[in-house]
Amino acid sequence: MSSAPTDSTARQHAFRAIVQPEIEVLLRVARTLTGSWADAEDLVQDTVIRAYRGIDGFDGSHPRAWLLTILRNTNLNSHRRQRPELAPEISDLDGQRPAFGAAVTESPEQAVTDRVLDDPVETALAALAPKFRTVLLLIDVDQLSYDEVAHVLDIPVGTVMSRLSRARDRMRNDLRSNPDFRRRR
Repeated sequence: MSSAPTDSTARQHAFRAIVQPEIEVLLRVARTLTGSWADAEDLVQDTVIRAYRGIDGFDGSHPRAWLLTILRNTNLNSHRRQRPELAPEISDLDGQRPAFGAAVTESPEQAVTDRVLDDPVETALAALAPKFRTVLLLIDVDQLSYDEVAHVLDIPVGTVMSRLSRARDRMRNDLRSNPDFRRRR
């Protein structure tokens, strides 16, 4: 019985050191995968619970990759149990906050950019096929590396690079052809 508190203490320490620093990244990736802050929070909560239960078997190397794998598998498992839902409009997400009380602060530059570019960029983004949009968001918005995106989506790095290139090209072409965007620049 004397080893139970030690095991629990070690598990909690490992959790704080390995999992907690990655929660913000998990939330951003989950939001991109699910399309909703509420679903993202649920997905991260399930991921964190699974990570806590399995942390004793984790070797400590590449914690982000380990957690992203848990996130991906948890997300895939949830899709097997549910019918797909339509993604909400981006405008419906204004003012949403991620789980765990983390405040989202917007820089003045971001506020101006958002007001000026919202409609044309949202239109161009919505026009992308989901496989291109997801890669673009994970890399350019969530700031994951190519390797991390490949891991999250379970596709080769070359496919990530190809999809990102195509997504950026399509966005660029759509924005160049949008008279509202050209006028605002």
